[in-house]
Amino acid sequence: MIKITAHIGTELYKTEVKSASNTIISDEPESAGGKDLGFAPKELLASSLAACTCITLRMYANRKGWDLTDIKVEVTFEKDATENKSKMMRNIQLFGNLDNAQRARLLNIADRCPMHQILTNPIEITTELN
Repeated sequence: MIKITAHIGTELYKTEVKSASNTIISDEPESAGGKDLGFAPKELLASSLAACTCITLRMYANRKGWDLTDIKVEVTFEKDATENKSKMMRNIQLFGNLDNAQRARLLNIADRCPMHQILTNPIEITTELN
């Protein structure tokens, strides 16, 4: 199980986010009243998909011994209020000496990254107040 703790004091809207071994700062952009000191929460969500995709593709290509020299993943995220739907668009660039079959396989593997699996299946959130 993963445990993340977020803490916000009185400084708008700087939030310290901690895992067992790492700390990052999340904030809102200045246009929303923050100081833009870190990723906004929606950016953290999109960056989770981008990072997980990169890592999954690197692991797979390394295991296969393929000549994949670089991977770039861009994720755009928006909320469509009329459809009441969140939309993510992932664009993957693969660099190296890869044939069409390898590229197609990597595209298929991208959809198997753990974050993609989490985001494309039902999510249950339980909230308790202490």
